[in-house]
Amino acid sequence: MNTRETSLRRLVERWFGPDSQMRARVTLFSHSRASRWRYVCVASRRATGELSIFFFRHDDGSWSVFPPETTRPTMNVARMPDLRGATGGIASPG
Repeated sequence: MNTRETSLRRLVERWFGPDSQMRARVTLFSHSRASRWRYVCVASRRATGELSIFFFRHDDGSWSVFPPETTRPTMNVARMPDLRGATGGIASPG
């Protein structure tokens, strides 16, 4: 199952079913800037009990049942400035 959707509504319909007799409702959400992830918890009562699923918002605007990848530090290669003199060689002591 492809779990990445732009629309949260469409993703909820996929997981809970579009013709579901049970109503799905948002039970928990986080949208603060201090929070690392933006998420919504959607729940629905079933004959077998309550089904709750967390949906996570990704940086590209899509929603998924999987949290976004953690941004890890990366190294970058940069060219160092040429410390040699204008002649292209290292200056020798007088």
